[in-house]
Amino acid sequence: MTDLTGRRALVTGGASGIGAACVHSLAQAGAHVIVADLDGDAAARVAAEVGGEAWQVDLSDTPALADLDLDIDVLVNNAGIQHVSPIEDFDPARFNLIMRLMLESPFLLIRAALPKMYERGWGRVINISSVHGLRASAFKSAYVAAKHGLEGLSKVTALEGGPHGVTSNCVNPGYVRTPLVEKQIADQARVHGILESEVVEKIMLTESAIKRLLEPTEVADLVRWLSGDTAQMVTGASYTMDGGWSSR
Repeated sequence: MTDLTGRRALVTGGASGIGAACVHSLAQAGAHVIVADLDGDAAARVAAEVGGEAWQVDLSDTPALADLDLDIDVLVNNAGIQHVSPIEDFDPARFNLIMRLMLESPFLLIRAALPKMYERGWGRVINISSVHGLRASAFKSAYVAAKHGLEGLSKVTALEGGPHGVTSNCVNPGYVRTPLVEKQIADQARVHGILESEVVEKIMLTESAIKRLLEPTEVADLVRWLSGDTAQMVTGASYTMDGGWSSR
């Protein structure tokens, strides 16, 4: 059993999907959880459910995060968006937005959290990456690039944080049953020229040995364990939860 009594955790994108599942799981382990999300009302609702606090924030506004100081023990970098398009049609502004939100802001949050973690000699950085942090898929250039970058950032954090009692790891799910995935179905059908009803089987799960979507609570269970004391020797790792996709 993971005991996080007395610990403070921050979960980005915490108002829905994987983030909300992580908020509930960490709170059940005893942590005081800060729910960070662009949707302030949804963040407040989830925070109220667990006795935590809400932080309405636009994490793509990276200049506003440059001088941030975070007093937390556990950081879960989860916030993200997706855009499906061939490279030649990919809007550069959208590419830059995804990189700011999914790579630059995790760097700035880690940077803001490490000093207090170092002072206490204990900290956990958990980056919600993806199978796309390890493998590529067509039409997802920004998302794949950001997740590959997050993998490298996580490993550097592990090397620097290790002597100070701070671990850093990535969790790499395949397709999870979340609003983000559901919104992709129409785009995937369009770019691949197939019916929306065919997308899950023919596109999303074609590489997986286990033919089902992952549930957010399954990801949250791994995040909770990585947040605890029994995972203190686990750092610089990438934990796949992809139904065997990356085994190919």
